[in-house]
Amino acid sequence: MLRVVALTFVILVSGAAIAAAEPQAGDDLATCRDRQAETQARATACDNLLNADRVTGKDKAVALGVRGNTLIGKHDYDHAIEVLSSAIEADPDNVVIVNLRGVAYERKGQDDLALADYNLAIRKRATYGVPYSNRGTIQLRKGALQSALDDLNLAVKYAPKFLFGWTNRARVRTLMKDYDGALSDFAEAEKIDPAAPQIASNRCVTYGLMGKYDQAFADCNALIQKQPKNLYAIDNRGDVYLMKGDIDAALKDYNTVLAANPNNVRAHSGRGQVFEQKHDLAQARADYRSAAYALTPFDELDVARARAKAQERLAALTPQTAGTVGNSRRIALVIGNGAYKNVHVLDNPPRDSRLIATVLRDIGFQSVTVANDLTRDKFFETLRAFAAEAEKADWAVVYYAGHGFEIGGVNYLVPIDTRLAADKDAETEAVALEQVIAAAGGAHKLRLVILDACRDNPFAPTMQRTLSLQLVDKGFSNIEPGAGFMVVYAAKHGETAIDSDGGADSPFATALARDIKEPRVEVRKLFDIVRDDVWSATKHAQQPFTYGSPPGRDDFYFVGGSEVSMLGRRVSKGALLRAVPTISPQTQ
Repeated sequence: MLRVVALTFVILVSGAAIAAAEPQAGDDLATCRDRQAETQARATACDNLLNADRVTGKDKAVALGVRGNTLIGKHDYDHAIEVLSSAIEADPDNVVIVNLRGVAYERKGQDDLALADYNLAIRKRATYGVPYSNRGTIQLRKGALQSALDDLNLAVKYAPKFLFGWTNRARVRTLMKDYDGALSDFAEAEKIDPAAPQIASNRCVTYGLMGKYDQAFADCNALIQKQPKNLYAIDNRGDVYLMKGDIDAALKDYNTVLAANPNNVRAHSGRGQVFEQKHDLAQARADYRSAAYALTPFDELDVARARAKAQERLAALTPQTAGTVGNSRRIALVIGNGAYKNVHVLDNPPRDSRLIATVLRDIGFQSVTVANDLTRDKFFETLRAFAAEAEKADWAVVYYAGHGFEIGGVNYLVPIDTRLAADKDAETEAVALEQVIAAAGGAHKLRLVILDACRDNPFAPTMQRTLSLQLVDKGFSNIEPGAGFMVVYAAKHGETAIDSDGGADSPFATALARDIKEPRVEVRKLFDIVRDDVWSATKHAQQPFTYGSPPGRDDFYFVGGSEVSMLGRRVSKGALLRAVPTISPQTQ
């Protein structure tokens, strides 16, 4: 989920002086120095200079600053920090670059390092307004409203033409119930750019909190009429309907957002509140779970507030006595997506899913749902149905095989009808991993997601690239699931999973199907064994990896006690007894 709502001003090079000297027309150096140049032309010119090693000193800092700014725009924060640090070494007094590195740290979720850079920029130039604004937005996300207001007062004092200083201060004043002050700030922002969409969309909320619903809807409706696909504005209008008590209208807006983007955190959180008011608590919990779980370290302000609300309400609605539902009910959802419509098909996932489903049934899972070749809408429908069953289970296990990738720091599973004209379309076309984790989240004991999904880059030939992108050559990104969850990757983050030749099952599925039947092997140990078997079978080409852990006070066994004798009878028939084949490294 890219979840980008302008709060900090990331692309700063056109609004503040990175340039170290006056431009000289007609060459790369002049274009690189020219902060009024077209963005891509300037980036290309700076890259040309850096690649040819034709700049030093302050000019090199300028070029590196432009490159770092481009990397921030692509959500490639690690590389941005590396490049911007080199720029600061070349010119320690360039406060714009110091501020930019702070933005990269903030987007990476490292607020302490971001604040250190914002503070450093301010110490070097106390009248530089932008870092005050950026520092204020961190305080705003943390709920320190007075500190945020103090910083944003300085931002508008020293950078009176900086639009985001005014709109961010308006949002702080709104939360502090200084509504007249907020409206005054929006009016100042309109003098800078009357068409800026964040003015109307956020003023809509301010009017809503004032109880001036006609003005609120006038703002939101006018913006939505001009930008019918502006989901941020539709979410805001839904929030205002919720304030007004018109929960049916709010539900319609949230459903509109989720129809376009089923991963939208704010719409799930808002819809959860609607269902809670309708006393449909099971659906409310499902929506709150869809909004509550985060695998990325940074959320924009509105997303952070929506997620916090979902976490609060989910905790309030979850029975505190959960933990036993009787006879250790274990359920699984097994998905194998192979029949892709817009890229080449994958032969292994449906076959692997059937293998894993058979084993889970054999070892006594009471319910195993096999759902192969899912479209986007069917994928989310299947997750919703499984989430409802998970609330009545001790164990909830999801196994997925198919295409998967990471874009802009978010991990996605790929439905068979996905069409990515641009990488940013993944947010609306694919299934965020958080949604899969949420589907298992209602189980009372073990919540396990298994991803056999690090394959090739099917969209690369035609997809426009605007964001940091990792597919088969890098696999899924590293994650940190919440307490009580296990997420198992068939290949360690940044690595590639391997398929078998000649109709055989994949090495990971084969190892899992075999090792899972071993009696009295605790789940943590089980996936260590699977890792070792795959590592050996693939001649050290593929290494599975486990993130998170189940609750620490309990041990979990796929086969134990009565399951052992049951499995023994099935194994005597020769079911699924085969060693993991040795595979030569190759990708499908």
